[in-house]
Amino acid sequence: MRLRNRPWAAPELAGCSYYVRDYARNRGRWRQAFGNDHPIWLEIGCGKGMYLAGMAPAHPEINFIGADIKSLMLAYARRNIEEAFSAAGREPDNVILLSVDAERILSSFSEDDEVDRIILNFSNPWPKPPHHKRRLTHTRQLENYKHFLKDGGIIEFKTDNDDLFRDSLVYFEQAGFETEEVCGDFYSSHDVDTSVITEHEGKFMQMGLPIHYARVMIRK
Repeated sequence: MRLRNRPWAAPELAGCSYYVRDYARNRGRWRQAFGNDHPIWLEIGCGKGMYLAGMAPAHPEINFIGADIKSLMLAYARRNIEEAFSAAGREPDNVILLSVDAERILSSFSEDDEVDRIILNFSNPWPKPPHHKRRLTHTRQLENYKHFLKDGGIIEFKTDNDDLFRDSLVYFEQAGFETEEVCGDFYSSHDVDTSVITEHEGKFMQMGLPIHYARVMIRK
């Protein structure tokens, strides 16, 4: 469903100290942007930021970047992040929101950035074959990620879509990623109470759909 624009979104982001609109500004310098050498986790297609809001306040030892092409989504993400950090009694000092098209992710990251983990949560399945190359797990995209994902770096992937999950496992193998864990029904073997449940994930779980999960690693 297409979300209508909200007049508050632009000023919400304009007043956000950890929002980066110039997608190329920190290319090759993301550790300097955070001011430390902590591991960097990048969520591509962060949406309303529920994953970031759940993870960043609880893990100050990790730097989080939430990337999305839609400014409205990033505005919602800012609100959710602010609320989560406020509840934790902290300022958002280990999270950055980045406006970038996933198709042009190499315009924002280079080999010098050495991202430790990429998070792909319920991204668009692009079900029609002519559109498969737009999938965030497609081999074409995985080859881009390998430019800045460090040796031993991880991709974590969740989806409710059977076809996307099946095809993604093939994409990972084709791109040379090693499988660490594959679950056709994630919460049959993982504790819901200790997991960060995103908005889409919660809806799919209420519908009784299994959550598919894969964690893969790259060796260079």
